[in-house]
Amino acid sequence: MSDLLRFAAGFLAVAAGLIALALGAAAAATLVIAARVEARYPPAQSRVAVTDGHLAYLEDGPREGARATVVLLHGASANAYDPFAGVGRRLAAAGFRVVSFDRPGYGGSDRLAGAEAATPAFQARAISEAIDRLGLGPVILMGHSWSGALALRMALDRPEQAAGLVLLAPVAMPFPPTALPWWAGLALQPPVTWLLTRTIAVPLGMVYLPGVAKGVFRPEPPVEDYVARSRAPLILRPGPALANIQDLAGLPAALAEQAPRYRDLRVPTVIVSGEGDPVVVTEKQAEPLSRALPEARLVTLPGAGHMITYTAPDAIVRETESLLARLPGRS
Repeated sequence: MSDLLRFAAGFLAVAAGLIALALGAAAAATLVIAARVEARYPPAQSRVAVTDGHLAYLEDGPREGARATVVLLHGASANAYDPFAGVGRRLAAAGFRVVSFDRPGYGGSDRLAGAEAATPAFQARAISEAIDRLGLGPVILMGHSWSGALALRMALDRPEQAAGLVLLAPVAMPFPPTALPWWAGLALQPPVTWLLTRTIAVPLGMVYLPGVAKGVFRPEPPVEDYVARSRAPLILRPGPALANIQDLAGLPAALAEQAPRYRDLRVPTVIVSGEGDPVVVTEKQAEPLSRALPEARLVTLPGAGHMITYTAPDAIVRETESLLARLPGRS
């Protein structure tokens, strides 16, 4: 029996050593990948001070004489360049002042408050503060995907700051949390998540990123230079990877909390969604949201998928112009 115990102890020690070695190698690979990503895809450099840190942003279009100011809010796994390179440049060319923020923890923005920054409510306060600091005045909030919830939260909490809402393939309506297998539940425990994002998550993300980048365009063909234009690899860094997991994990509870307030929102709104979106299904999100918002108009694009910021930017510009005509004092 003693020999068997010694063998078992030795086996466990060897296994632990191999796991530690593998994690160490993955941690080293993570540092190399993150350094290369930042060298090749620098995040937004303009920064504005907010409580407990700074938010990074991009800007284009006229400052004087602009038709309106549009604030772009990116979705999950992304950064300010994502909507900016897709629809932002088109809006600027059409005469809008465009400001695109890195959400807290993404791109060049500080996380500000760790896991507490994961909710639309927290991020709404931070970005609203940045809008105040930059003196942007009442703005049109344009939120894609995850940031549909964020744009709505900003309008709910600061209605005087939101002149209008353009919600693109928005996630906004409550949905039940998905039942997770035991290993996924373990991975979402904060200490485990922290460890994974500094070891194996980033190398795995590098392997899967090209396929994911193509998949989000389905059923439409992907934009060939999407990865470079959107600087999507910026998510392949420990900080943004951790922020992304926290934001996605906390979204169901956040939506359940804020959705009952939608019926009281009196901000002119247009919702643009792809008929074939497999990521955020129109029938489950955009359609019920349009019924919940008193001032909303739904536009469904035939055959379009999730990345309408790239595949239908002209349609989004037209809908933004139509929304502008609905705003008080614009008729």
